[in-house]
Amino acid sequence: MDRDNVQRVDAVVAYSPVAGQVIEVRVSLPQGATARDALHASGLAALHDGLGGSGDDWGVWGTPVRPEQVLVTGDRVELYRPLKVDPKSARRERFKKQGSRRAGLFSKQRVNAKAGY
Repeated sequence: MDRDNVQRVDAVVAYSPVAGQVIEVRVSLPQGATARDALHASGLAALHDGLGGSGDDWGVWGTPVRPEQVLVTGDRVELYRPLKVDPKSARRERFKKQGSRRAGLFSKQRVNAKAGY
């Protein structure tokens, strides 16, 4: 089969090594390629030791997938870092620091308004 006639899958691989920084790499792969193939084609696995190992969580457009997920054109493969803090615990701590008056749905009230408005 001629290389020009092979159908290609265009995708993006996204990884955030630290908070506030996102690395996105566009890849073009043969049809039937997996999320793991996209990671290796992007070169991110070589730059970041251990990326793509068993401890990483994978996703395509925010939906959890296995590394063996077959890609289609337009997919965005995402690799997630493990959480350092439980989100529920972090919210509880913020609430303790802020107090009940400054947190929650009715924290921004109009001047001289009744409670809850």
